[in-house]
Amino acid sequence: MSETALSIKGLKIRYGAIEAVKGIDIDVREGQVVALLGANGAGKTSTLRTISGLTRAAEGSIEFFGQEITHMDAEKITKLGIVQSPEGRQIFRDLTVEENMKAGAFTVKDRAQVKANFERCYRYFPRLHERKTQMSYTLSGGELQMLAIARALMASPKLLLLDEPSLGLAPLVVRDIFAIIGEIKAEGTTVLIVEQNALQTLKIADYGYVLETGKNSIHGPASELIRDTRLVEAYLGTA
Repeated sequence: MSETALSIKGLKIRYGAIEAVKGIDIDVREGQVVALLGANGAGKTSTLRTISGLTRAAEGSIEFFGQEITHMDAEKITKLGIVQSPEGRQIFRDLTVEENMKAGAFTVKDRAQVKANFERCYRYFPRLHERKTQMSYTLSGGELQMLAIARALMASPKLLLLDEPSLGLAPLVVRDIFAIIGEIKAEGTTVLIVEQNALQTLKIADYGYVLETGKNSIHGPASELIRDTRLVEAYLGTA
């Protein structure tokens, strides 16, 4: 069995008097795609931000390959290999496609590795290669999402955090994005994905967790969750 890449125990996240996450447990094994599902306001994005060090945990622990990172600075967490592609893309609109990607590689000191990362990303996203000298603000929504994922991959992540990668995209583009996530997994990158498109996500995931008002609700192998009538009725809707 593969090693545990990420282990979250009893995580609580508070914003003032509001407890957004109320003691959740999550394990992500190396090489897997793990889905974090649930309605808006369930605490999914807060969880990703806390893993990344952008939001502070109120209680609980987060370990990455056995190393405690709960209160570590975001920059150090990135250097360990946890990289997030945030909701809403958040690319640098006044930079070219290639400049955005190069910015993602700021923690990678080996030039040969940076070159290999460019080649890998352009293989995943040939459209970005075609547009590498274009200003990023000229890209379509789907191309911006491709760029956001590519920029994260440029950092050579051991754990890739994806926050709503299909949000606001046309169905054909969504299909392409999920196919590429499958390729990323096949090449050995561990992925924790937050998504509203639960059915599509479970089709590529190994394991899934459902959060409900900041608490663990249902979890299990993705192949079982996708057949769970409670989950279908409550969260999944249609693909």
